[in-house]
Amino acid sequence: MHEHPDDLDEQQLRAALAEWGDIAAQLDYTAVGFGDHHWTVTAADGQRRFVTVADLDHKEHCGHGVSGRDGVRRGLHRAMDTAAVLGTASGLDFVVAPLPTHEGATVVPLGQRYAVSVFPFTSGEAGFFGETLPPQDRTQVIEMLAALHGTTPPESTPEIPADIPGRHRLEQALDSTDVAWSGGPYAEPAREQLAEHAEAVRAKLADLDRLTETAARPEAGLVVTHGEPHAGNLLHSGGRQLLVDWDTVGLAPPERDLWLVAAEPQDLDTYAQLTGRKPDPSAMALFSLRWALSDLVEFVDWFGRPHAETDDTEQAWEGFTDTLAELSG
Repeated sequence: MHEHPDDLDEQQLRAALAEWGDIAAQLDYTAVGFGDHHWTVTAADGQRRFVTVADLDHKEHCGHGVSGRDGVRRGLHRAMDTAAVLGTASGLDFVVAPLPTHEGATVVPLGQRYAVSVFPFTSGEAGFFGETLPPQDRTQVIEMLAALHGTTPPESTPEIPADIPGRHRLEQALDSTDVAWSGGPYAEPAREQLAEHAEAVRAKLADLDRLTETAARPEAGLVVTHGEPHAGNLLHSGGRQLLVDWDTVGLAPPERDLWLVAAEPQDLDTYAQLTGRKPDPSAMALFSLRWALSDLVEFVDWFGRPHAETDDTEQAWEGFTDTLAELSG
């Protein structure tokens, strides 16, 4: 996120980071990504670490059907614990996993609304969401996913539901586009945009239900998936690629990951050769649609709540309008 959270001060963060020891002689807010807040912290000895502060009010996907901050916090714990185990698994050295506190925790509460995790600081160049990787890089990511999908699931790994988090709120918004929205500068424009595209969105929700019923469930069972292995979560470092941002990790069909990576039929052929599992086109379509509708829920929530005109809000607006255009296309 670009904007530092107004309700979180440095002393609160330092108190939480003390669970990892004296790691934060210097704190620098790092405006990267979308959804979480990040800092780079430097210890007195010069060692740097990367800090992620999760906003529990905007991570409903971690709740896996359990509403409220407590449910989201527990889900985030499960995801980070899973990533920590995966980071030590043979053949998964591409996992950038959270560092444990002195007590072995991967997540520490930060007030009621936030939770903090600490990661090793890794130099490299990140990609961006929507970037199409060149064939050689795609092959490397497919190989990474084949290794991840073939690993034994840690006990903490959550199962990913087929339906989208917060669907009922999207349906309520679709049913109330004739009532003015308030709360910020984008509230009414968002209502107008949703009203314009309401018929298309309802059709896509029906498509999601149909695909959920018809997509083949993998005979070999569910696998450990990352959930968002797009270029924006890839860090190019030292001639190799690392996979970051594991809060979406969970048990699901492999297509949950593959639709984000495969740009050509050869990519799926490579995956089939590595794993012996042929990807299902219906499941690919399901998870692609699930992604867009989940994004739409998040944006509708954003503009239905109090908000100001900031760089983050402008980015959310662009994502909202792009998502509606995609669903209506």
